Amino acid sequence: MADKISYIARKFIEENVPFVIAEVIETKGSAPRKRDAVLLMNFEEKTWGTVGGGLLEAETERHCREQLKTREPLRTYEFILDEKATGEGALAMGCGGDATIQIRYIDPQNPGNFVEDFKTSSQAYIFGGGHVALALDPVLRHIDFETTIIDDRADYANAERFPASRTIVCDDFDHCFDEIEPDGDSFLIIVTRGHRGDLKVLRQALRKPHAYLGMIGSRRKNQLLVDQLLTEGFTQEELDKVYTPIGLEIKSETPEEISISIAAEMIMVRAEHNEAAAAARHAEGMGKIHE
Repeated sequence: MADKISYIARKFIEENVPFVIAEVIETKGSAPRKRDAVLLMNFEEKTWGTVGGGLLEAETERHCREQLKTREPLRTYEFILDEKATGEGALAMGCGGDATIQIRYIDPQNPGNFVEDFKTSSQAYIFGGGHVALALDPVLRHIDFETTIIDDRADYANAERFPASRTIVCDDFDHCFDEIEPDGDSFLIIVTRGHRGDLKVLRQALRKPHAYLGMIGSRRKNQLLVDQLLTEGFTQEELDKVYTPIGLEIKSETPEEISISIAAEMIMVRAEHNEAAAAARHAEGMGKIHE
């Protein structure tokens, strides 16, 4: 929901509507969401985004409501997410970690540097730095994705070729996840130069958390990879969740056209993922109320 929150925040400022924004600025241990997760609340107490769900979400929303009333510019709260913890900031959650959340009241008449500073993005990891990646990278940044390029060739993963992206050169695609840690909101795009690289990445990606996993290639080639992974113990259910051939069907042929079809599919999946997450948070919150 990162792109939607950014849009909504700017819209409220343009329409002269005050709001508060809560942001996870630090975590330790097994916190439910990592740094930069955000939640926005307006005066109608409607929310967008999440800082983790459950008691942490409920307590953050309570502080947001208070700050909407007091209009205090900035407050920071430290939470201990441990069932055995006591005292200020202790929440009976089984995570076992800590979370620091900062809440800002935004006055649309005087937003300060908020418009320039507030920018949240989804993470996209592109495996392969060839023609499709080169076309896809700038498109994704225009729709609020931060991109990381991973290739086993220094000529294809470097700052000169991808000046606005993080670039990683791996010795072999067998080790392509050594320097990255995708989470349940990450988008994984497999566009290596051949089926061997695709297979190596897919084999690892299936075991990593993600919101989206897509792989380029013809249906015939991709079915061969699926058949291989079935013999290795992966299930058909796991493999059916891979978006392959990658991208929406728009009869794309050139790398530029293919990049548009991939980006469109990612927008669709991101919206569905965010809707599902919001529904899950609502259900969890209702469960807490009835406990």
